[in-house]
Amino acid sequence: MQTYYIYIISNKNRTVFYTGVTNDLQRRVSEHKSGKGSVFTIKYNCTDLLYFEPFMDINQAIQREKYIKNRNRQWKLDLIMKQNPDMIDLSEQDTE
Repeated sequence: MQTYYIYIISNKNRTVFYTGVTNDLQRRVSEHKSGKGSVFTIKYNCTDLLYFEPFMDINQAIQREKYIKNRNRQWKLDLIMKQNPDMIDLSEQDTE
């Protein structure tokens, strides 16, 4: 069974957040770190994984991604802080 992930990445200074969806979190974060992410993440140097949620259904993952993208910065920050209060790069740990 396939697992899908919504994730939030940021730059080193935590000034911007990018929300995405993927079926391979390690690969996608690696792409962001190597400069092969979206135009936005490349422009703002978003490489640090701050938050993720697993889903078994791609439609639920996409719906959650859209929901998060429509929230303001403080809401996203609060969401991140619940799982990752130190705002560390979770890709340095086991994420799956």
